[in-house]
Amino acid sequence: MISCPTVRKDVIRRHYDVSTLFYRLLWGRHIHHGYWEADESPSVAQEQLTDRLAAAAGLRRGDRVLDIGCGMGGSSRRLAQRLDCRVTGVTISRFQRRWAAAAAWRDRVGSRADFLCADAERVDFDPESADLVWSVECTEHLFDKPAFFRRAAEWVRPGGGVAICAWLAGENLDAAQRRRVEDVCEGFFCPSLGTSSDYQGWLADAGLELTVADDWTRRVDRTWEICRDRVKRFGIHRVAGLVDRGQIVFLDRFQTILDAYRSGAMAYGCFVARKPA
Repeated sequence: MISCPTVRKDVIRRHYDVSTLFYRLLWGRHIHHGYWEADESPSVAQEQLTDRLAAAAGLRRGDRVLDIGCGMGGSSRRLAQRLDCRVTGVTISRFQRRWAAAAAWRDRVGSRADFLCADAERVDFDPESADLVWSVECTEHLFDKPAFFRRAAEWVRPGGGVAICAWLAGENLDAAQRRRVEDVCEGFFCPSLGTSSDYQGWLADAGLELTVADDWTRRVDRTWEICRDRVKRFGIHRVAGLVDRGQIVFLDRFQTILDAYRSGAMAYGCFVARKPA
């Protein structure tokens, strides 16, 4: 695991309160990466990532899902729409919670998707109250990742699961690769990035049985080419400077994360684990 001790939780919260509009402008309804099988549009690729993870997790119609780090609620709404899942989304950002709730009612799934503004490392749910704990690109922002997985395992019913997509540090990095990952952590407000081995160990230590550990890097890295090019095309730096100069560092690291993926310094992982029945 590679750590960035300068990251603070209040900064993470402010980032998402401020940057959600940038994400929406640059990328679309989902904050997470797209998953490409061919030459699909970004919007289709974003939906495909949600659908791929749902399939890998064996999500069933009507399942109870906790979407930890739900962002603008894109995945929560899709699961409610396509599979009639009952979804509770959690975001640290008040702005995102309001956005997600409004979008759920607009999409006519407000009765099946509700949203909380809470810290994922402090929120609590009843034991065995969920069929699936779902988290896409949130665990990067957690300060105590092993503790989160232990708590998630308690929320899941026997036979239920945990499904994760996460940015990963590569294995056995040299000094230059480590520095590249540290730059990503700093620019994207990640207190640490674990490796694939770390995630598999944390899930096992939480008493969960791993069923999927896939590397999706080459399917998703196009995300950052598109975002980088849109930043340049639309002059987003000028807008960011007017709104919050701290967002400029974030925008400048789009090329850094693309380079990290393509050099092997970082990877993108999909993990699914089951709670023994």
